Amino acid sequence: MIIANQLRNSNRAEYLLYMWQVEDILRAYDLDIDRIKSAYLCHFNLNDEQRKQTEEWYAHLCEMMRSEGLRQGGHLQINKNVLAELEELHVQLINSNKFPYYREMYYKVLPYIVELRAKGVNKENSELQTCFDTLYGILILRLQHKEITTDTKKAQQDISAFLGQLSDYYLKDKNEPIEF
Repeated sequence: MIIANQLRNSNRAEYLLYMWQVEDILRAYDLDIDRIKSAYLCHFNLNDEQRKQTEEWYAHLCEMMRSEGLRQGGHLQINKNVLAELEELHVQLINSNKFPYYREMYYKVLPYIVELRAKGVNKENSELQTCFDTLYGILILRLQHKEITTDTKKAQQDISAFLGQLSDYYLKDKNEPIEF
């Protein structure tokens, strides 16, 4: 919860990836808040107030996942909304002549997107969804201590820079609306 709150206000791309990881952690404990408390949250160094808030946050997420039918997979609507906001901003940035650097970054990652979509199961996913799926997949590979190829590392670097730029524009737009 603490990390999510920090990322929500500093980097929307990292926030979304973090929230996807939280969803998977909750699934690993079968959305059982008692198991989450005893086997996961107990490892956090929190004061009583932080522990109470964190437990409530995780319990709320578990309930949302149950009510949205996400026991086995998929993403919470709140996380889909974050992606939709980023996609809306992405389209505005691409369609505007005022952001050539962003457009350049987009065209740099576009070949990766095309290649990944050609290989992927979910060919109908948006370009940004494909970028996020790629970064999350690499995160999972790292957690499993699996080898990451040089080409994959390069794709990760470029996609991360692109999504970081999009996140920066998102924060700028929230602080003072961007004129497209």
